[in-house]
Amino acid sequence: MDFNKIRSFCRIFRIFIGLVLIMIGVIQLGASEYAVWFFLGFIPLIAGLTNFCPLCMISKKCDLPKNSEK
Repeated sequence: MDFNKIRSFCRIFRIFIGLVLIMIGVIQLGASEYAVWFFLGFIPLIAGLTNFCPLCMISKKCDLPKNSEK
């Protein structure tokens, strides 16, 4: 199993979801003054751009296996 492909897919997926949530928030911003989706979109967007996920750090389930070879 190639873990780099999984990680690159997750990164692209997080960026895409972040942009979609921000767009939904911008659309709703015209209807109401406070659009929660706009601000929630920044969490996956920043996680995708920086390749750092706070949930993975807390749960320790997203870690890639480390190579023991040097």
